[in-house]
Amino acid sequence: MELLITKEPQTAKEPDPILAMKNIKQTTLTLLTILAAFLVTSVTRADETKVLFVAGKKSHGYFSHEHNAGSLLLAKLLNESGLEFYASVYYNEEDPGWPKNEALLKGVDAVVIYCDGGGKHLANNHTTAIDALQEKGVGVGCLHYGVETIDGEPGDAFLRWMGGYYQLYKSVNPHWTPKFETFPDHPVSNGVKPFSINDEWYFNMRFRKDMKGVTPILSAVPPLDLLPEKDHHHNSTPDGRAAVARRDLQHVMWVSENDNGSRGFGFTGGHFHDNWQDDDFRKVVLNAISWIAQKEIPENGIPSETPSMEELLKNQDYPPNPDKIRPDKYKDYGWKK
Repeated sequence: MELLITKEPQTAKEPDPILAMKNIKQTTLTLLTILAAFLVTSVTRADETKVLFVAGKKSHGYFSHEHNAGSLLLAKLLNESGLEFYASVYYNEEDPGWPKNEALLKGVDAVVIYCDGGGKHLANNHTTAIDALQEKGVGVGCLHYGVETIDGEPGDAFLRWMGGYYQLYKSVNPHWTPKFETFPDHPVSNGVKPFSINDEWYFNMRFRKDMKGVTPILSAVPPLDLLPEKDHHHNSTPDGRAAVARRDLQHVMWVSENDNGSRGFGFTGGHFHDNWQDDDFRKVVLNAISWIAQKEIPENGIPSETPSMEELLKNQDYPPNPDKIRPDKYKDYGWKK
C-alpha cells in the first residue's frame, strides 16, 4: 500500500481551491485506508496464539537432542496448521539460554523449553521470571531432557509450572519401546491413535502430592528386565527398580492445571529427532502445546503434515553423520507400522 504525499508546487502561484480540496480528500482517504489496514492487522495478531520455543545448546550429537532443529520444526508445523498460531524459536548459538530481551516474551501464551536438564537447565536461574509469566496465565511445557531439573527452588518451580519433573536419584532414563494403547478423556488426547515408538522415555518422575491437578497422557508398564541392577544416578535407581518390580504404570507424558489458572506439560520423549515423523507422537505434543496456550483443540487434534527426511535434516547442530540415522527404527514394533 502506498501513502500519497502531496508536494508543494515548484513555482509560486495562487492555489487552486478545488484542487486543494481534492488533494485533502485523497490524502485523508489514503490515511483512513492505512489506519483500517493497521487495525485489521492488529486484530488478526491479537487473535493469534503466540508460542515461544526456547531452545538450549547443542547436546548429544547428530540427530539426537536436536533442541533447535526440533523447536523450529514444531513451530513451523503449528504455523502451517491453519489454526492462527504465531510460533517462533529463540536460540542464541553463542550464548544459549533464557531470552535476555524481555520484549520477546511480550504477549506470549505459552513457552516450550527444549534443552539439556539437571544443573544445566536454562530455567534454573530464571524461576522468578517464569513465575511472573505463569501468573499471567502463560503455559509452560518442557520436552525430553528439559523435564529434568535439580531439587530445591528449581524443582519446586517445575512442580508449580507443570506438576512434575525428573528427579535425580529417583527417576530413570532408559531407551525402551512402550505401547500407548489407551488415553484419558482429555483435549490433549484428541485425534491420537494407539502407537508405540522407541525413545529415551524417562519414568518414575516426581509429581505433586496426590497428583493434584495432574493428568497423565502417555502411560505404560516397563518390562521387568529394562533397568540394570547396578545403581546409577540416571540409568538405574533403587526406587526405579522397585517401581518396575511392582509393575507400576509409568507416566511419561502428563499435563497440569495449576492453582493460578495456568497450564503446563512434561513430555519425556524427544531424544531421537526422526521420531517427529511419527504422526501420533507428533500430534500429542502439538496438542499439548495448544492446550497450555489455552487454545481449543480440534476433535481430530492439531493437524500437521508428516515431515520428510529432507525437512528433518535441516538446522542440525552437528555435521551430517549417516550412522546416526536409523533406517530400521520401526523394526521392533511392527504391530503399528
